[in-house]
Amino acid sequence: QVQLVESGGGSVQAGGSLTLSCEASGRTSSSNCMVWFRQYPGLERVGVATVYTDGTTYYPDSVKGRFTVSQDIARSTVTLQMNSLQSEDTAMYYCSAGQKYTRSGSSWCHPVYFGQGTQVTVAS
Repeated sequence: QVQLVESGGGSVQAGGSLTLSCEASGRTSSSNCMVWFRQYPGLERVGVATVYTDGTTYYPDSVKGRFTVSQDIARSTVTLQMNSLQSEDTAMYYCSAGQKYTRSGSSWCHPVYFGQGTQVTVAS
């Protein structure tokens, strides 16, 4: 089991920045990648940043250039720096730990564990 605790959410004006943190504990060695998801009310979670233990990162176009994910493996923490926030970034944000899969040259992180989430609200 891996326990994940997010922190850093809150309210910010459009154009502002927020930093989310995720602290992992438990059998963290069982996971080799982490994903930040966000979820709008009534919709499924969507990944916004992925980081693998080798340092490789991935972002969808919706946040590329504005969000940056980083990890401190020694401290079992992952940070999501969010800049130039827009109203459409308003959502519940979740940290997840998972397993990396590779097929036909493509890789993805399948989430296994999730944190409880932290709310981000961007006022326009």
